[in-house]
Amino acid sequence: MEKLNNDSIKVGISNKEGQLGFVFTKGGHREGSGRKSIGVTKKVSLTLTEETWDKIESYCVENKQSRSEVIRNILEAFYS
Repeated sequence: MEKLNNDSIKVGISNKEGQLGFVFTKGGHREGSGRKSIGVTKKVSLTLTEETWDKIESYCVENKQSRSEVIRNILEAFYS
C-alpha cells in the first residue's frame, strides 16, 4: 500500500479478486465488515397482478419490511 499524501486515504489492492481500491484509515470497506449474508442471492423476475403487488407494498410499509423480506417470509412459511 502506498500513501498518496498526508490525508487519510491510501490506494491498495483489495483481498477480493486483486481489485484496486481506496483504503480509508477510518470507516469504509473492511474485510468481514457489513451485514452478514443470510443465503444465496439470485435475481428473479416475478409477475403478479397489480392488486397483489399493492397488497405486498402495503404490507411492507405497515410492517417496515423490504419487499425481499416479505416475499422471503412467505416462501419460508410455505416450505416449513
